[in-house]
Amino acid sequence: MLELNKSGTDDRPGPGRLPAQDPGPDAAPATRPAGDAPSAAEAAGRVPLRPYLIAGAILCALYFLFGYFQYSRFGSPSWDLGIFEQEVRAYAGFDAPIVDIKGPGYLILGDHFSPIVALLAPLYWLWPSAEALLFAQAALFALGAVIVGRTTQQLLGGRSGLCVTVAYGLSWGIQEAVKADFHEIAFAVPLLALVCRALLLERYTAALLWSLPLVLVKEDLGATVAVVGFLLFVYGRRLQGALLAAFGVAAFVVTLMVLIPAASSAGTYDYWQKIDKNGEQDVSMLDSVLGVLNSSVKIEMLVFLLGITAFMALRSPLTLLIVPTLGWRQLSQDSNHWGMVWHYSAILMPVLFLALADGVRRSRDSHRPWLASYAKVAVPVATAIAVAMTQHLPLRDLLRPETYRTDDARSQAARAALDAIPTGARVETDITLMAHLTSDRTVYWVGGAPGTAPDIVAINLDFGWSRPIQDPVAYAQQLHPEARYRLKHRGGSFVVMERTTPEPAEIPGARDD
Repeated sequence: MLELNKSGTDDRPGPGRLPAQDPGPDAAPATRPAGDAPSAAEAAGRVPLRPYLIAGAILCALYFLFGYFQYSRFGSPSWDLGIFEQEVRAYAGFDAPIVDIKGPGYLILGDHFSPIVALLAPLYWLWPSAEALLFAQAALFALGAVIVGRTTQQLLGGRSGLCVTVAYGLSWGIQEAVKADFHEIAFAVPLLALVCRALLLERYTAALLWSLPLVLVKEDLGATVAVVGFLLFVYGRRLQGALLAAFGVAAFVVTLMVLIPAASSAGTYDYWQKIDKNGEQDVSMLDSVLGVLNSSVKIEMLVFLLGITAFMALRSPLTLLIVPTLGWRQLSQDSNHWGMVWHYSAILMPVLFLALADGVRRSRDSHRPWLASYAKVAVPVATAIAVAMTQHLPLRDLLRPETYRTDDARSQAARAALDAIPTGARVETDITLMAHLTSDRTVYWVGGAPGTAPDIVAINLDFGWSRPIQDPVAYAQQLHPEARYRLKHRGGSFVVMERTTPEPAEIPGARDD
């Protein structure tokens, strides 16, 4: 299990293991006693970067290809891509991050605290489309693979680095995140990889510095930063560790208790309800804690999290870094947080695969023969698991010809509906067309913008409504009794209706240009 009091090295490191003390860049190879292993800095210099950049470029292409064709076939699984494009579009225009999809005039920092998303503004200047976000996420995930793979090579030698690059790149946590479109956690993936790399190479100041931006990725990651501080403390950097742990806890508390409520129109953090409410029923914290393993879905997710590392990650203290994220997910009453789908496990992948590398390193010279023998095959086993699981995961679709067909009847009908919606219009719509409209229209979620009388109401009748929509025009006027609408376009399951009455003098949430 986890060994917090061991660095995984002896006084005289064996082949492929890091020395307990890094002699620094001034130590010349000629003065190193014969038989000593190279320092971490020297090992880093000798591991070529090019193979990992090539592997990263291939993974980036695969991720983006999947996301691009899913987007082109109007297959976005949620409203999140549209939400993030509205946010990035606002930052690119030097505006407050207003996301009208969440509600007219909704300040997104009152929902999740992710100001790091503003870094995508320069890319959006060059490529004002949701596709830019999909590419950015693909690149960030692939960058994580480069860091994880090359670090593993430095620690273990041989072909272990490229094997772990493949295992990480095909891991279910990353693949499901790619399928879920863009999310802010894409930034946390390479950052956590860099944090773990620095801890394993005993570059503790770098670990501290790389962990600081995590608090700008999402509100819960302050707790993860606090665990980084705890690890630094255990590794002997007690002042740095204590200060970082205190910073992480403070960032976590201030973000949830002060910053998000200040930006929220409700004056509170809405997602507390994910823990203390199950539908309309109140749930006590004790019941939430007692119920952390009350579902086979939760247990399955935990088994597959550790199983993808051939369970060798349990040998590394780095595994503690996954506890905060797993904690809130297991406490949540929302079943979407429990399983293996969506994007929630992506940030755990770099931690677990570098914990795998650390676990192998710690186990190679174990006094337990079975463990030392297992350490020799753990990396190939983890790679085989990732490859085998891919046949049931999203990227398998890249082997299917229908993935690349964007001229089917449904896609053509969707594009015809888009053509019927004027640029600059205020549009109320469902998930199907949403992310295709956010670059140059004001977009609302259908039913989420009362009193706005949008210029256009565009819906996909096959979206999966609780009750079938028999009369789309009547439905639009039911949503907006202050206005009247007429049918402008209908093709396939897509219906576009335009307002025939004057625009309201005052539109809720509207901003002066």
